[in-house]
Amino acid sequence: MEHPFEQTVRDHGDVVLRVCRAVVGPADADDAWSETFLAALKAWPTLPDDTNVRAWLVTVAHRKAVDVTRTRARRAVPVDELPDRPGRPDEQPHTALPDDALWSALARLPPKQRACVAYHHVAGLPHADVAAVVGGTAAAARRAAADGIAALRATYPTEGG
Repeated sequence: MEHPFEQTVRDHGDVVLRVCRAVVGPADADDAWSETFLAALKAWPTLPDDTNVRAWLVTVAHRKAVDVTRTRARRAVPVDELPDRPGRPDEQPHTALPDDALWSALARLPPKQRACVAYHHVAGLPHADVAAVVGGTAAAARRAAADGIAALRATYPTEGG
């Protein structure tokens, strides 16, 4: 890839962080983001120039999110310490998840619906690219994203509603 890696981080870093926050939650998103760009940096020199960089980065982020989720499942849970607090919701790019209620609503979605919502609605990938990341068909990815949005509308509190 002839495009400078630093420019790619500037161009797509916020989107990847929003995706990580939507998939693994605010507490582990920074780790998933860092792991994503470390892996991307290693593969960068051999990446073809015509690669859809955003879709490729979301694919890498998906894999790193799976790794973070597996690591979290194996991690001991301290009982005498409070968990880390998420970052301030008004800081960029944290506006994708403006409050804990949205993250709570996202966390209650089945993993495939949460991933499809994050990759399509947060990262802006077409359903065919989402299907390539999560597996299955574009129609199944569209259905999972639609079901996820419907569940969010039913459970996420909105102003005046």
